[in-house]
Amino acid sequence: MVKLKVVANGFIKAYSLDLMNAYFELLLGIRRIQYFLFLSVWVVMAVYMASCGRLKEKEVVPQPQPPQYVYGIQSDSFFIINDTVRINQNFSQILASLNVDNQTAYNLTEKTDGIFDLRKIRHGQPYTALCTRDSLRLLQYLIYEISTTDYLVFRLKDTLEVYKGEKEVTIVVDTASGYIKSSLWESMTASGLNPGLAAEMSDIYAWSIDFFGIQPGDYYKLIYQSLLVEGKPLGYGEILAAQFNHKEKDYFAILFTQDGKDDYFDEKGQSLKKAFLKAPLKFSRISSRFTNSRYHPVLKRYRAHHGVDYAAPSGTPVHSIGDGTVIARAWDSKGGGNYVKIKHANSYTTTYMHLKGFAQGLKTGNRVQQGQLIGYVGSTGLSTGPHLDFRVHHGGTPINPLKMISPPSDPVKPAYMAAFNKEKDKIVPVLQKIRVNTN
Repeated sequence: MVKLKVVANGFIKAYSLDLMNAYFELLLGIRRIQYFLFLSVWVVMAVYMASCGRLKEKEVVPQPQPPQYVYGIQSDSFFIINDTVRINQNFSQILASLNVDNQTAYNLTEKTDGIFDLRKIRHGQPYTALCTRDSLRLLQYLIYEISTTDYLVFRLKDTLEVYKGEKEVTIVVDTASGYIKSSLWESMTASGLNPGLAAEMSDIYAWSIDFFGIQPGDYYKLIYQSLLVEGKPLGYGEILAAQFNHKEKDYFAILFTQDGKDDYFDEKGQSLKKAFLKAPLKFSRISSRFTNSRYHPVLKRYRAHHGVDYAAPSGTPVHSIGDGTVIARAWDSKGGGNYVKIKHANSYTTTYMHLKGFAQGLKTGNRVQQGQLIGYVGSTGLSTGPHLDFRVHHGGTPINPLKMISPPSDPVKPAYMAAFNKEKDKIVPVLQKIRVNTN
């Protein structure tokens, strides 16, 4: 503008006014554009924030809750009473405490006939009452728990009905392990395991391991099924696999099904079942072993003892270690007391002495199966206390029962071997990775 003024004052003045007008028009246009852009951005932001607010509002809107059930009955609309049966309280008294009239109680009792014996209702067992939510608290359902899994439902709503139900049992695969300090049972109970697992383990390894000969330092690992009801322990199912280390040697047991039958096999596919059990009774201790020179506590002199003495409480069940035929059920006048003698295949015979009594119905000539009850531990004959004197002969010659080698049963069949190896390769590494519990 200064340079223009010097050259031609009048022209420039006119020109500068036009230029000024144009300039201001341009500035005004720019301002309008800026205002429009600002307004647009503000509107977009306002819409975005409003939408976010609506989304946030949607998030906090309470969702309808799924219906609640007890014993398979939708319970949302009921007033629930949980209680237990009192001492000497019967079914009618329970109904009376819930304001049920005598006629209805009688009708329910009639409908229960053939379904459950109401005389077996036991004190301490829980029951649940579902009543109306109004002030009358009218009983609509009564559920009595027969056991951990079974229950009895009395329906009073609309029509009277009585039926049994079962809770769902959940199976969970679990693992356990432990070192032997004194016995398998002691080790498992110290680890908080179900004592029944000890009996199950001893049955699985009955042909392979003498559990009266296990020693401190032996250890076990197992994979088994835990049974749960409503998240609470019910017991255990099957042992799926086990590893027992006895005298630094591993004994594997793998549950496998062939021809529709479950059985346990070692890692080579050999059956753990054999012609003879390792011992004729459970959970005892060896008080005297096979020897050619033992001091007899009654006769007060040394003589051969061609058997194994198992010290056990009087009345402990005694089982045949193998299939065979009873060739003697009698009294041994030479000091053996009540005894049973069984003839087995391949020239084997077994003798069970000092018995308190015999299994009901057992007679000479009877055919017995492996594990069958034949008598009970006692102290008859020349004996200073209850124990079983167990003897084995092969071809008429006495042999040490603890060193007897028993032939195995049928192994995994060739047609199933590929499937067995696949199962073994999957489960043995799992066993080996289990850390042994030191409790």
